[in-house]
Parts: sequence; C-alpha cells; structure tokens
Amino acid sequence: MSLIDPGLLKVLCCPETHQPVSEADAVTVDELNKQIASGSLKNRNGKAITDKFDGVLMRQDGRMAYPIRNRIPIMIGEEGIPLVGGTATA
Repeated sequence: MSLIDPGLLKVLCCPETHQPVSEADAVTVDELNKQIASGSLKNRNGKAITDKFDGVLMRQDGRMAYPIRNRIPIMIGEEGIPLVGGTATA
C-alpha cells in the first residue's frame, strides 16, 4: 500500500539533485528501522535518528533516502539518509 498519493509522488524530487524519488519497498524500510532501533542510523548531518519511519522515499540513483512519517514525506536535505547500494552508510 502506498503512503504517498501518486499525484504528489510525481512532483516530489530530491531537494539537492532534483532527481525523482520513489517509495522504498518494505524490506528496505524494515532494515532502516532496525538500524534506528540499534542506534546506528544517522542523517546526512551525522545526527542519530531516533524515530522510526512509516516509509521511505528513495532518490532515483539510490544514494539518498528521505523519511516518511505520519504519511508526510520529509524532503529536507539535512534529513536525508546517505545510502550505498540502497543500504544506509554508517
């Protein structure tokens, strides 16, 4: 089930590169939430993330993710989660 209205998803993009974003699959969201629970997930500014995600928007190149909380995409550059191959970097 999609958390984001398809019309809204068509106009959302990465705030830095303007690449399109798409919703991550449940496996990716679960993995990121496990990293949050273990205290190891940080945003691009190095701040530890403590609140679980309802979903995640992935940048087209797979190198950045943006959280979805309460069905609201958090499209702020500083809140982005750096990824390598679709997996959060340490």
